[in-house]
Order: sequence, then C-alpha cells, then structure tokens
Amino acid sequence: MNRRITLLLVITAVLAFASGFERTSTIDANANGMTKQCQFRNDMRKLWEDHVTWTRVFIISAAAKLSDKDAATQRLLQNQVDIGNAVKPFYGDAAGDKLTGLLREHITTAAELAAAAKAGDTGKMEDAKKRWYNNADSIAAFLSGANPKNWPNGEMKTMMHEHLDLTTAEVVARLHGD
Repeated sequence: MNRRITLLLVITAVLAFASGFERTSTIDANANGMTKQCQFRNDMRKLWEDHVTWTRVFIISAAAKLSDKDAATQRLLQNQVDIGNAVKPFYGDAAGDKLTGLLREHITTAAELAAAAKAGDTGKMEDAKKRWYNNADSIAAFLSGANPKNWPNGEMKTMMHEHLDLTTAEVVARLHGD
C-alpha cells in the first residue's frame, strides 16, 4: 500500500473526527483568546496524530520483536485514555470512559491479530479479525450516537473499516518485509 495514500487517509480521518466535535452552546474564550472549540479541535488533532505515530511504532516493534514493544504498547494504550479524557468536557465522563474502553479494545484486539498473523495462526487471526471489525462497528455507532449530524453511522462504519483494512495491510507488509 502506498504510504502517502495511507497517510492521507489517516489524516483525513483524524481531521473528520476532530471537526465533528462541534457544540451549539455558548463558546467561552480561554486566556489566549482561543475558543474552547478551537482548542479542543487542536488537542484532538494532536491526540490522533499520536495515535497514528504510536500505532506505527507498535507495528514496527512487534513485527521485529524489538525491546521497546512493551513501552510502545503502554504508550499507545495511554493514548486511548487521553482521547477518552479529552471528550469528557464535551460529552461527559461516561461517554469519555466508554470511548476509552472501545479504543482500548481496538488496540488490544489489533495486537492479538498482529501476533496471530506473525505466528501464522489462521484460526486465531480470523477470530481476532472478526472481533476487531465488530469493535470498529461499535466505535462507529458510539461516535454517530454522540454526534449524528457530523458523523453519520454509515460513513463512520466505512471509515473505521477502511482504517482496519489499511492497518492490516501495513502489518502484513511489515511482516513480509515490504
């Protein structure tokens, strides 16, 4: 898979995700004169850039059995907590915790899938892949439920599946030395 296309699709997804966090309530300016919405959008962009970075570090470390795999895994999992915490002021603690849980499941299932692929265990791969796509559908439904105007469920589901397809292609390419 062309890395530029993959990067473009991921950046598009990140920007679509961040731009969807619109509120119709009164906007308060912070000390820098930046609106809460604008600051939130910037924070989300950074968090999703971190997600992309740490996912890639994890894939490289896991595929090559590098010594930093555990540290990369923990940092990637912390990123999911950070994303969940970032949405709490806008959608509430329960929503932030739910998103964190869904994203953690997304990462841990991806790790299972990568390990099964590396081991050549087709049965475990298919099981993990099925659970991973079901989790993607849950994430899409959650996000759509939180903001249906900006995140229609069908579009979110398509975007999430494309993300999984691209991540799978990256893992397979890495494992094959491509």
